[in-house]
Amino acid sequence: MKIIHKRIYITLIFILLLISGLGARLVQLQLVSTESFTDKKINLIEGSVKQRTQEMVVDDGRGKFEDKNGQSLTSITHNRLVLFPFLEKMKWPVQQVSEIVGMQPKELTNRLANAKTPVVITKELSHAQVEKINALKVPGVFGIPLKDERPVPLAEHLIGLEAQSKQIIEEKYSDKLKNGAIKSTTPVGISGMQRAFDEFLLPEQESKLLYHVDRLGGPMFGIDVKYTGTANPYYPVSVRTTLDLSVQELVENTLNHYKLKDGGAVLIDIKNNKVIAMASRPSINKKDPFKKQNGSDSVENRLLTPQTPGSIFKTVTAAAALEQNKIQPSLTYNCDKSIYGNNVEEDHQKGQLTFEESFAQSCNATFAQLAKEMIISNPNILEQYADKLGLIQPVGWTGDVFHFEHFKQFLGEKSGRVWTNTREKKVPNAVAQTAIGQLDVKVTPLAVANMMATIARGGEKKQVKAVDALEYKNNTSLYTFKEHELKGDTINKATAASMQQLLKGVVQSEKGTGRRFQTLPYEVAGKSGTAEISVKDDIVNKWFAGYFPADDPKYAMVVVDLNTKSAISPTNSVFYDIVKGMYDLNTR
Repeated sequence: MKIIHKRIYITLIFILLLISGLGARLVQLQLVSTESFTDKKINLIEGSVKQRTQEMVVDDGRGKFEDKNGQSLTSITHNRLVLFPFLEKMKWPVQQVSEIVGMQPKELTNRLANAKTPVVITKELSHAQVEKINALKVPGVFGIPLKDERPVPLAEHLIGLEAQSKQIIEEKYSDKLKNGAIKSTTPVGISGMQRAFDEFLLPEQESKLLYHVDRLGGPMFGIDVKYTGTANPYYPVSVRTTLDLSVQELVENTLNHYKLKDGGAVLIDIKNNKVIAMASRPSINKKDPFKKQNGSDSVENRLLTPQTPGSIFKTVTAAAALEQNKIQPSLTYNCDKSIYGNNVEEDHQKGQLTFEESFAQSCNATFAQLAKEMIISNPNILEQYADKLGLIQPVGWTGDVFHFEHFKQFLGEKSGRVWTNTREKKVPNAVAQTAIGQLDVKVTPLAVANMMATIARGGEKKQVKAVDALEYKNNTSLYTFKEHELKGDTINKATAASMQQLLKGVVQSEKGTGRRFQTLPYEVAGKSGTAEISVKDDIVNKWFAGYFPADDPKYAMVVVDLNTKSAISPTNSVFYDIVKGMYDLNTR
């Protein structure tokens, strides 16, 4: 009997201890550790609210990219009807709503069937329809503007990508992560201007539609759908780019029409040296952006990457020869010869040409001979004039922005080059190849466009801008990017004027390589280029670089088709159609 009593006492004590332990745990959960439970610092209150709250993110709160007129470059805003799932279990004025939006009641109720998250009806609504829907004041029925990604991305390489990256968050924003300003899942910029301007674009708070539900998923009595969003009048920040949305669309559509696979186009406003359109190909592989395509990441902006320019580089050789007084107007050059002195194929023979005719018809022998003559007295002549025309150093806007020293608008822009081995300067054949943009010469298409703008301005060198300002949410200015000169010497005005005439001759001459552009409504000045990449496979880089209107320069442009076959390259067609499109846009 005593043994039974003893067992009962032990059992009671065990039950009492268990109840005490559970009570203590309950006290810890509800009173002591509600905001910092376990070593993982779990906020139980937030977790509880989240468990009975369903939400729809209207805006992620990240800063936006706009064109020069304030239009979004990354998204299109549409007015949409949003229906919340609990409506399926309620009586609501579906007939009235259907009449306002112009849909059958059954279409709306079918969309709600078994829905677990808010339903977005994709039919576009007018502002008047949105006002009528919201005037009904039906819980769970909203007409709201929602942002959709553009179906065809604009300037995707220039603007870049954002993505979740715990590594970047921990490396760059550990303080913000610790104080809860951002989460480890907060999207950050991983390429282009999204990465360059990331610290200005980080979100402060998402904008959401929230509603609280009971355990069955229905709305809790007396609780309506709520809107939560940042009340801060300054954030998120907008990046006001220099791009023109209509021109960017023109460039993108033209490249797509001609199926240009590798390369792109860049268009610069000559007066203020701003990029108004830039499109690189191939398109970014969104699933694996850093996967190699043609030896480069798909996120790589081809217009910021050095490429072999071919005859485009004759512009440098010509400027050097003019400024060094090496040109005799009456002197002719034997353009039946190659740069090595042997006869070229009969269908490529051009006869005896003057310097001006040689530039218009792109005679290799002339510029090989001039370079070999000049380099005897000045071994650095070609890189000096490449630098004077802004082809070697990065040309994108760089400067100090707040505490960011040497801030770069064009992240990833690389330097150009003329030589990789200075000993080649003593080798005549190497000098000849370099003079016509072959051998080791590489320049970025952006720098080539900037060279054309520099010549059109009479020799004035400037850095290229892609962003004008950072603006607060209330449209006041956070920071304005002023014009910067490009460092270093430049060609003199007389040389620039002579180069302008040479570039006009490429188009105006009866046998000029740019004579196709004579029929355009804008007169074009420019230079063609065909760079041999693989003689065996007939692979080339095909260029056309120039500016227009020729007598009143407003735009400088480069189109380049990389790793292609000369016979099938659409370079000239793309250039032609963009110039024609610019005329149409400007004369509407």
